[in-house]
Amino acid sequence: MSNQDAVPSAAEALPDPVGADNVVYDPGEERLRKYSAHLETTTEFGSPAYVSEQRSRSSDRTKNDVDDEFGREEYDRIGDALAYAREHEMLCIDRRIGRHPEHTYCYRYYVPKAYGRIALAVTRLFEPAPADADPDFLTVQLPDHDELAIRAVPDAGVTAVLGSDYTGEAKKAALRLFMYRAKRSGGLGLHAGSKRVTVRDDEGDRRTVGQVFLGLSGTGKSTLTAHGLGLDDPEDAVMVQDDVCALLPNGTVAGSEGNGLFLKTIGLNADEQPEVYDAVTHESAVLENVDVAEDGTVDFDSDRYTSNGRATVLREHLDSATEEIDLERVQQVFFITRNPTMPPVVKLPSEAAAAAFMLGESVQTSAGDPSSAGEAIRVVGTNPFIIGSEGEEGNRFRDLVDELGVECYVLNTGSLGNGAKSIGVKESTTILREIARGRVEWDDTAEHGFAVPTSVPGMDVDEYDVADYVTDYEQKRRDLRAERREYLAGFNDLDEDIIENVY
Repeated sequence: MSNQDAVPSAAEALPDPVGADNVVYDPGEERLRKYSAHLETTTEFGSPAYVSEQRSRSSDRTKNDVDDEFGREEYDRIGDALAYAREHEMLCIDRRIGRHPEHTYCYRYYVPKAYGRIALAVTRLFEPAPADADPDFLTVQLPDHDELAIRAVPDAGVTAVLGSDYTGEAKKAALRLFMYRAKRSGGLGLHAGSKRVTVRDDEGDRRTVGQVFLGLSGTGKSTLTAHGLGLDDPEDAVMVQDDVCALLPNGTVAGSEGNGLFLKTIGLNADEQPEVYDAVTHESAVLENVDVAEDGTVDFDSDRYTSNGRATVLREHLDSATEEIDLERVQQVFFITRNPTMPPVVKLPSEAAAAAFMLGESVQTSAGDPSSAGEAIRVVGTNPFIIGSEGEEGNRFRDLVDELGVECYVLNTGSLGNGAKSIGVKESTTILREIARGRVEWDDTAEHGFAVPTSVPGMDVDEYDVADYVTDYEQKRRDLRAERREYLAGFNDLDEDIIENVY
């Protein structure tokens, strides 16, 4: 059974929400909040807060017909969701994903009226679509469905979210397809943030550096993307995109979310993340699964509902966010890890960088699987939303960074030796600032497959020698390298030179 026979395209599936008697189309913020008023608590900041039944993405219940076997039963799940949206009272909004001329899409989103809060969050993330635009992507989310299942037909652009009321499912249903389209057009979708850094080098010359950060949710990607890096005026650093981008063959990094960000809130405080705190505590934010008392007092340190508490905030309330969402050119890519055997930063050649991309080493967070939060994990590209061959993604990444001359690094934002030596935001941002300025000195003589810094202005690198915190470090490095090579050999389509050059 072909996809086309089983599921109509997004534009054909539910084509005219404006004229449908059962649909409230683009009702606006006031009505969306009214529809979910029975679920809302108003915070001390005047913003709405909600608690969902599902509190993270249901990765193990998510399938698509490119990577998974779909029979009649799977397609019927999607067909039934479309039929439900035709026959019951629904809300519908059309939003725009991206702004790049070749990577801009219309996203049509349906949800029952009682769940207007999810549609409200979607409007915070994505800009309004042009009037009368035909949808490229379509999602029907039915939280009250008796089965928990997320099913997508990528070539049709259609997703059914069944049995989950988590806002992240509505967001990633669109962004998963945005990345898929980027790969089909010769680029590569990235679960990544991007920023533009303007610095002066040792000669005093001004230059602009495009930085991209790949990392799992909860590992510091948003924090580092939004951070000002402690630069000296007239230097500056601005956030271009927070979560999902498309690396294009010409080096442009196309953004996806034009309106806002979906940020983790656990442990948020004004001292360490002042501008993020200001955005999250603005009255326009939408909080989900954050501990809010009856009187509206917010406790960001509490995991009463989950450690995956979230806030959907507007870009305009982040001082570091620039108006553009596309990075004109990328010069540096950083893989964020929490591997305790890795130095605070290392520099990789392109084949080793592709190996790092394929390994995607980090720790599990509550955004993915709360039951295993804190455990070591590998996710290709630190991107749990890949559709299609993962090996081909690694080859494509290697080719793109090679052709574009992109510098690649692994940045450890956790600790050395399982907590023996912490690496804080201050250390990570110092590293990023000085790499952008071109002031870090490197040593690539060790047999590790990477270069380590010998000098970072403003940081005593000798304090962060991993061998001081990991017993039998050199042997463990050799064992790890062999184990990584064996792991990478299990990926179909991955080129041999990437496997052999694992770091």
